[in-house]
Amino acid sequence: MLETQVVRYLESLRQRRPLPVTIALWDGTEVPLGDQRKVGIRLRSTSAARYLLRPSLDALGEGYVEGHLDVDGRIRDIVEVAEQLARDADDRQGKGRLPAWMSRHTRRSDRAAIEYHYDVSNDFYALWLDPNMVYSCAYFDSPERDLASAQVAKLDHICRKLRLAPGDTLLDIGCGWGAMAIHAATHYGVKAVGITLSTNQHALASERVRAAGLSDRVEIRLQDYRDVPGDGVFDKISSIGMFEHVGLKHLASYFATVRRLLKPGGVAMNHGITSADAESRSVGLGAGDFIDRYVFPDGELPHVSLAIRELSQAGLELVDAESLRRHYALTCGHWSDAFERHIAELERLAGPQRARIWRIYLAGCAHAFAKGWINIYQLLAIRPEDGASPLPLTRDYMYGTR
Repeated sequence: MLETQVVRYLESLRQRRPLPVTIALWDGTEVPLGDQRKVGIRLRSTSAARYLLRPSLDALGEGYVEGHLDVDGRIRDIVEVAEQLARDADDRQGKGRLPAWMSRHTRRSDRAAIEYHYDVSNDFYALWLDPNMVYSCAYFDSPERDLASAQVAKLDHICRKLRLAPGDTLLDIGCGWGAMAIHAATHYGVKAVGITLSTNQHALASERVRAAGLSDRVEIRLQDYRDVPGDGVFDKISSIGMFEHVGLKHLASYFATVRRLLKPGGVAMNHGITSADAESRSVGLGAGDFIDRYVFPDGELPHVSLAIRELSQAGLELVDAESLRRHYALTCGHWSDAFERHIAELERLAGPQRARIWRIYLAGCAHAFAKGWINIYQLLAIRPEDGASPLPLTRDYMYGTR
């Protein structure tokens, strides 16, 4: 019988890898996998056994999202147990498949992917992001700093790196809900253009610009970065949490577009998540497959070395690179904690299944950054002009005060 096979598998797992979890089968049988119980997993039917018998993070995530598995316990503990289950299967069965990316990242598919991820509802994101709704890695001077001030610190960190000054023209690629453009215009006196492919983001960002009295200095466009016209148009360019959507085979054209739009002697900042794998392969243990299917359709993460190579080949000069991996672990932890506090309201706004997706995704990202499975880099570059640089000789200017 299937029950016997599952129990036998769980007993062998307990011998190999004791874990603080109890598995409850559909017939009420409970099998503890260790002396402690931090997490409970319940298989709701016999069909749920397949998720447990080959437990990649993709399979476990699918089982949870689709309602075949119920879990209880702290979400951080649940993610840790899921990793250990997937690692045991990976050790025994070898590496899983890698997603196929070859036919993706047309303008149409990119627009659809962005709208799938971001157009849940603005109210949904507002419940777990900071008040400015900055959906990217914050900047912490200590682990105790609150998320809202850490996000402002991140915006200032980028503005200082870009050497923003009154009268500068700034393009913010993937502007989200407008936080960077509004902050730069308010505190650094720039004229900013923010572009996004999300209709929800465009509407709220435009509303926020009007409310801030910045309509004469900030423009929010619903536009693909490839369609921004001109050559040498902007003094400064920021791209914050956007190039994850570009696709590996489009990195060259992406950075070429940044160079085209940047004035000679201009400065650009690319702030984005990168793969920890030198070959730019997806996150292991099935996590990449789950993210591709449920969270970021068409998302791809290059290794930082690939991003730097493509940036350089496009004619930009890298002048600074900074890893913010530990900062993003803290950021995602704040997001995950807020999500847990508002789970009932989030389920009402997005539906139980989508809330389950985001719940496991945010906690999983905090885990992945903390473990070093993925990284995030700020790459600062210039469009060279006769060997001159617009930046000071030292990095001291990056750490001044507003």
